[in-house]
Amino acid sequence: MNYSLHEWNHIFKLDPAKEISDEDLDAICESGTDAVIVGGTDGVTLDGVLDLLSRIRRHTVPCALEIANMESITPGFDYYLIPMVMNSTEKKWMMDLQHQAIKEYRELLDWDEMFVEGYCILNEDSKAFQKTKCDMPDAEDVEAYAHMAEHVFHLPIFYMEYSGTYGAPELVKRVKSQLQHTKLFYGGGIENNFQVREMKEYADAVIVGNLIYDNIKQALKTVKAVHSNKE
Repeated sequence: MNYSLHEWNHIFKLDPAKEISDEDLDAICESGTDAVIVGGTDGVTLDGVLDLLSRIRRHTVPCALEIANMESITPGFDYYLIPMVMNSTEKKWMMDLQHQAIKEYRELLDWDEMFVEGYCILNEDSKAFQKTKCDMPDAEDVEAYAHMAEHVFHLPIFYMEYSGTYGAPELVKRVKSQLQHTKLFYGGGIENNFQVREMKEYADAVIVGNLIYDNIKQALKTVKAVHSNKE
């Protein structure tokens, strides 16, 4: 298996349902970020995914598709991220969609390019939380989900998704203590260099998303903030 994805520290996440200028997209891809993920919750279409893919491919930055639905899956990405929403109340988001995708595409799958993410969505006001019908976990629940991701499912990634709001650094620290081999991704609410450094102190990778669309200059500064703090 190619483990280069596990070495990522800073990741930009682009939403195919949102507009971004060529100038801003070029700046993202040339920023020094370790990777770009294409993914979103609502309005993810094949056309939107293909548009971003063709524009990102002008650059050398690694790019991954986080699969949101069956209709938007396309070849051409370096990696494919497969979410399993661990705190969803519906098996659909943990197993059924993944089963459907593998049933349809298994002859085409290269598992060196596939990374399953154990998702824990932690903002009950977010579209992702509501769409996947999640229960709000307490701190012990989240630690247990992380432990399951590593020891029960042997997942390469555990993703703490605060989806638009800034999370709790102390909980990120506690969750990290549960993981030895599974990598911890943090995403949500990053607005400045202090926050990205704070979360990177515990998470293996920090994902910056909404800030790209709210303040592109500040988003670009987060790359240096993370990489200057790497050990």
